[in-house]
Amino acid sequence: MSLTKASTFECPYCMTINDIEVDEINDIGQSLVVDCQICCQPILVSIYDSNGELDIRAEMENE
Repeated sequence: MSLTKASTFECPYCMTINDIEVDEINDIGQSLVVDCQICCQPILVSIYDSNGELDIRAEMENE
C-alpha cells in the first residue's frame, strides 16, 4: 500500500499539468517549492484538505 497519493497541478508559468505525490498525513497544511517538469520555473505549491479532498494550490514563487 502506498503512503502517497498521485495528484496534479497546473504550472502558473507555462500552464502545463505537473505530477506530484502527496503524503495525505504529513503534507496537509504544508508548502513547498518544486520546479515545473517542463519549463523548470520554481513553483510554490500549498496543499490543503478541503472536505476530505486534496486542494493543491500552485503559485509563482516570486509573487
